[in-house]
Amino acid sequence: MSKASRFSSDDIWKNNVEKINSELFTLTYGSVVSQLCRDYNNNYQEVNQQLDRMGYNIGLRLIEEFVAKTGAQRCQTFKETAEIISKVGFKIFLNIQPVVTNWSQDGKSFSLILVDNPLAEFVELPVTNDNKINKELWYSQILCGVLRGALQMVQLDVDVWFVKDALRGDEQTELRLKLNKILKDEVPAGED
Repeated sequence: MSKASRFSSDDIWKNNVEKINSELFTLTYGSVVSQLCRDYNNNYQEVNQQLDRMGYNIGLRLIEEFVAKTGAQRCQTFKETAEIISKVGFKIFLNIQPVVTNWSQDGKSFSLILVDNPLAEFVELPVTNDNKINKELWYSQILCGVLRGALQMVQLDVDVWFVKDALRGDEQTELRLKLNKILKDEVPAGED
């Protein structure tokens, strides 16, 4: 077997593994949310917090893979960061491309419109007598944490939250990102 054909089959295998990993994550995510709802006795505020924490920890680690795959350099503006998140980050990890819109006048906040949300693709929130689930649970809250964690690793302190969710009956799913501050590159105490 020639080197060229070996590398192409390795690339095909790698791409299939990544696709399987993404699909496996989206298919098992519902089980994670269900288990958290049971563990926290349908305290959806706590479930949201747990999903956000999980996402934050994923985001802290995911940024390394993102940089390794893309070779991306540090963005110069928050608008450039938004475009990279939408056109590259979401494309690599979830195979979607959200729309960047609704910029604030000061350029410190924007919305991501998820035309397709793979985490919610095969999901319907249960219809129950307790209407709290539709008012309090942000099913895809893990995405907020992932964005917050990844952006913190590139020295951007942001708040991320859901504004709308198609699972709640909204016409689209919308995430809002707000830049709080740019963090300084600091050397930890004792390491000069």
